[in-house]
Amino acid sequence: QVQLVESGGGLVQPGGSLRLTCEVSGSINSIFTMGWYRQAPGKQRELAATITSGGNTNYADSVKGRFTISRDNAKNTVYLQMNSLKPEDTAVYYCYLGTYNYRRQWTDDWGQGTQVTVSS
Repeated sequence: QVQLVESGGGLVQPGGSLRLTCEVSGSINSIFTMGWYRQAPGKQRELAATITSGGNTNYADSVKGRFTISRDNAKNTVYLQMNSLKPEDTAVYYCYLGTYNYRRQWTDDWGQGTQVTVSS
């Protein structure tokens, strides 16, 4: 059983920056995908950025060039550096972990979410 704990959300003015952190407790299979999804009010949850155990990254078109995802395998931690924030980035950001369990079944785990509000 793993737990994902996010931190770093808050209120920021347009053009500002925030860094989100997600710490994963428990052991993780060597093959995984970690990342961040977000959900704005009245909208479906959508991908923001992911990173695989091999280091491959994937970004939503809306955040490319502004957001950077990174990870620290030794600390089981993933980060999302968000620059040049826009009001449309306002959402609850959820940390995601996809990996294989001991039964070799793919599992999805989520954090509780952290609010990011971009407003003047």
